[in-house]
Amino acid sequence: MAISSEFRLAVECCRQCFRGQAPKTKRLPPPDIDWAQFLELVRFHRIEGLAWDHLKKFDVPDAVRTALSDSATAITAKNLRATAECRTLLKRFDEANLQLLFLKGLTLGVLAYRNPSLKAAVDIDLLIGPKDLGAAAEILRECGYGLAAPRSSLSDAQLQSWHRVSKESTWTKPDSGLQIDLHTRVADNLRLLPGVGMDSTRQLIEIAPGVLLPTLGPDELFAYLAVHGASSAWFRLKWISDLAAILGSKDPAEIARDYRRSQEFGAGRAAGQALLLADELFETLNENADLREELNRDAPTVRLFRTALGMVARAPVEPTARTFGTLPIHWTQLLLLPGLSFKLSELSRQAKTSLKSSLG
Repeated sequence: MAISSEFRLAVECCRQCFRGQAPKTKRLPPPDIDWAQFLELVRFHRIEGLAWDHLKKFDVPDAVRTALSDSATAITAKNLRATAECRTLLKRFDEANLQLLFLKGLTLGVLAYRNPSLKAAVDIDLLIGPKDLGAAAEILRECGYGLAAPRSSLSDAQLQSWHRVSKESTWTKPDSGLQIDLHTRVADNLRLLPGVGMDSTRQLIEIAPGVLLPTLGPDELFAYLAVHGASSAWFRLKWISDLAAILGSKDPAEIARDYRRSQEFGAGRAAGQALLLADELFETLNENADLREELNRDAPTVRLFRTALGMVARAPVEPTARTFGTLPIHWTQLLLLPGLSFKLSELSRQAKTSLKSSLG
């Protein structure tokens, strides 16, 4: 498919911010950039901070410079609030003797980018054990959060029922603008990533001086990020940028090992889709031709990759506003694991989720 100059520039902005990437000195951007379209694109993909970090050293229109600078300032301010909130949440959960892991967000920013404060995040993703849902919900309420999705009036029993169908519930704190996605598992379909959860290997990431947050270990993190992106067919550039940034700091043998381990964890074709998409946009398999060839031999994986590329590189429009809506996302979810039984389980899950959402 044809990829616009604006999208290619957005990809380059992300690449230049990778933690393991040495910044280039060549002059950018190309002369044919439609700056209004570029701004719309980076806002949709939520990479304004990364775009600013790269483009601030080049000659760009004043309106673009101001818009990106303002967005970067707002992202940094929100990340500072999120840092303080994560420290509080960790303390409260520790006091209650409840384990939790922080998924994506601030911990991923540190692992992926030279300046993690410019990585945008809509929410704080927390993973807890299913048995701890009631206690975790009580802590969030005590911290000023209210249940926002599926709906605020759910009883504890109804919340437990919701989490049996969905991996997460959403909690908001109006006075801070912060949002928490509370996960009791890492994937909606129980057949995906059954080997990743609270008992997985973990690592501690220092997001600020003296603030260390637990997150998934490196092997599990790759598998999780692959399945997370696949669950939405990778329609935002920031998701594949995060993954590519982590791959960029690994040697070819490590990347191949990540893929093998992801299959042991139950990531299925999501891992191959992620690797092919990252390679197409960021050339992350340039020194891993054997793995690239292996993935390209699996027709369903290639179909998943091509669909994801079409989703992320097309005009910046929410999937719900596109022709056929979210149908392309839903059908790709059916291909993430082989076999009819998985497809039937995924169709059943989607139907139950749709029904519960309509009732809630």
